[in-house]
Amino acid sequence: MKAIKIVGCLLLGMNLVTCCSQKQEARRPVSHASGEFMKQSVERNKKLNQNEESIIANIIKKDTASDYIASTKGYWYTYLAKNEASTEKPEKGEIAFFDYEIKDLNGKTIYSQTELKPQQYKVDKQDMIIGIRYGLKLMNTGDKVKFLFPSHLAFGYHGDNNRIGTNQPLMCIVTLNDVKPDPTAKPETKIE
Repeated sequence: MKAIKIVGCLLLGMNLVTCCSQKQEARRPVSHASGEFMKQSVERNKKLNQNEESIIANIIKKDTASDYIASTKGYWYTYLAKNEASTEKPEKGEIAFFDYEIKDLNGKTIYSQTELKPQQYKVDKQDMIIGIRYGLKLMNTGDKVKFLFPSHLAFGYHGDNNRIGTNQPLMCIVTLNDVKPDPTAKPETKIE
């Protein structure tokens, strides 16, 4: 019995010595990343964006009663009501009080103003549709604006998992009712 244990230990020891002394080759990755997927994704998104911009351009062309303005962020807007008396625009950290409705580009209501209820939005400190975040900062209190957003500035690839589909460009009509300072904001201290 003792002899069997000694022989077993010797075999195990020799096995360890030979396994550790052999030169082992590193495993190669199963797949090689070529970046092709990213290139295809970029091209697909460029085509999608061009298609959406073409649809929006046709809507603007047909709507001769309105003067649309192209924003630097990639959306278009027109004033339905402009408050010339106000110069108060929402700034970062303030609370914007507004109403809005969401329509498809054909003007069919997806979410009505009553469904969405009046909104309170802490500017640049809360989640909000990216296009509306940008658009609110252009508006004065009392303005009513129609925005045309490509899908990447609306709900993007996923939609809202309800009524807004995948990659759906939107028309949003927004009324900025008021802008107030945030009462919960801490006053900034100056360091001297």
